[in-house]
Amino acid sequence: MSCEPKNELTAESAWLDLKAYYDHHGSYLHMDEMFKNDPDRFKKYSVSLEDSNGNLLLDYSKNLINDTVIEKLIELAKQRKVDTMRDAMFNGEKINTTENRSVFHVALRNQSNQPMKVDGEDVMPGIQAVLKHMREFTDSVIQGRWKGYTGKAITDVVNIGIGGSDLGPLMVTESLKPFQVGPNVHFVSNIDGTHLAKTLKYLKAETTLFLIASKTFTTQETITNANSAKKWFLDNCKQTNHVAKHFVALSTNKKLVTEFGIDEKNMFEFWDWVGGRYSVWSAIGLSVALFIGMDNFEMFLKGAHFMDQHFKQAPFEQNIPVILAMLGVWYSNFYQMESHCLLPYDQYMHRFPAYFQQGDMESNGKSVTRTGQRINYNTGPIVWGEPGTNGQHAFYQLLHQGTRLVPCDFLIPVNTHNPIGDGIHHEILLSNFLAQTKALMKGRKEDEILEELKKSGMAEDRIKMILPQKVFKGNRPTNSIVFSKLTPFMLGALIAMYEHKIFVQGIVWDINSYDQWGVELGKVFAKTIQPQLKGDELITSHDASTNGLISFIKKERK
Repeated sequence: MSCEPKNELTAESAWLDLKAYYDHHGSYLHMDEMFKNDPDRFKKYSVSLEDSNGNLLLDYSKNLINDTVIEKLIELAKQRKVDTMRDAMFNGEKINTTENRSVFHVALRNQSNQPMKVDGEDVMPGIQAVLKHMREFTDSVIQGRWKGYTGKAITDVVNIGIGGSDLGPLMVTESLKPFQVGPNVHFVSNIDGTHLAKTLKYLKAETTLFLIASKTFTTQETITNANSAKKWFLDNCKQTNHVAKHFVALSTNKKLVTEFGIDEKNMFEFWDWVGGRYSVWSAIGLSVALFIGMDNFEMFLKGAHFMDQHFKQAPFEQNIPVILAMLGVWYSNFYQMESHCLLPYDQYMHRFPAYFQQGDMESNGKSVTRTGQRINYNTGPIVWGEPGTNGQHAFYQLLHQGTRLVPCDFLIPVNTHNPIGDGIHHEILLSNFLAQTKALMKGRKEDEILEELKKSGMAEDRIKMILPQKVFKGNRPTNSIVFSKLTPFMLGALIAMYEHKIFVQGIVWDINSYDQWGVELGKVFAKTIQPQLKGDELITSHDASTNGLISFIKKERK
């Protein structure tokens, strides 16, 4: 493709400029001093987006940056042709080169009247048809018209999938619990039978609906769980013809779906250009739609489209996904920071970090360029996190005083769905959110602590021992992402924001963010090992460790 970036990232003039600047100035960038010297720093390094459905603010002023750094980072994004590749994605070009596919999840949430084409064909009529199908189905379930085999309405939905067919819908339903209008939704992903057993324990077959989420209908974990769920169902209802009333498929494999017993009318289509970890916007989001209703699901799509338009239209200097991405490049490739922490200060968003562990690490955990050359620079960071304030009492010690610098994104809604205690809970939450980013930036200096200890009357020898323990170096980078309220619209915008951040970094690093060959090898080995766990035969075909482990397991299984 003519729009592909150069392969040698480290030869780009903007990269070399950044490297030279970091070598000479990187260790001298101190945020506290920069705030004192520039009263407009917050105004300069923040971006706000406004919409009738909610407002969002990114404050990135608490980063190891100045005008020169930002200018050079933006120039690097331009040299890497981020804008050209962005347009190629939105135009349906096959930027997933290793699988020869378009990357077109943006079409799933397209709210304009503009066609969006793959191979010259407008995909929007097909998308609208699936959305219509989803609305008809979800309305029938939510309104109680869809009946189980005893004539009762559906009270519980079990989504059986894994990876992108689980993490996205699970995270979104958890995040949007205040908007529930439909049945309770449960998720089963792990091949560990405990996951399915725990989920089914308190459910009734006559009022439970199963969604089997597998594009090919061959994913081992999903189909094994689906077959076990089907057995549980038939053990209760005894008649195979009732399967069609309680199982639907999110798949494209009509043959296997119908053989399972699912009516092909209850098959919901999606396409090759929808990657698993970007599929919550598609029929894979049916569990979400059943939970919050199609009106809310469409607001979820609308929020993502809002961020898509911002990403397409805003200049890089004011473009939130681009800014977040290039800050990550600055830390990963120049400061050699190895991880990135997501800290949502909202209990509903407790699965948000786990969702973007997959979103980021499966996308950008690559070590060769798009043309297959071995990479000699860092790519995707380790992504992790927990909701605040829980994390404060767990791992913030390392964030504040550990030997590793960890850039952090702090996210919080200004307004809560649960203003209990006359709002005092959320007020405390907000104050902790604000305090943590300030503390990570400012730290506490030795002379300040020394004065405090002396005033307390502490003995000199005790002061000498305790003083270094209480020093906080500070100067630790954070982004603050503040939004009006957690709604379907806002959650859609936040997810799309991080999707585009990941895209930008993939282009800068010249990697394909849309394949995932790394997950395949373990599956291949597992298929060989599984039959070897049966019988008494001594296994010698693997390395000594694997052979020894198999022998121990076989012995203990007896």
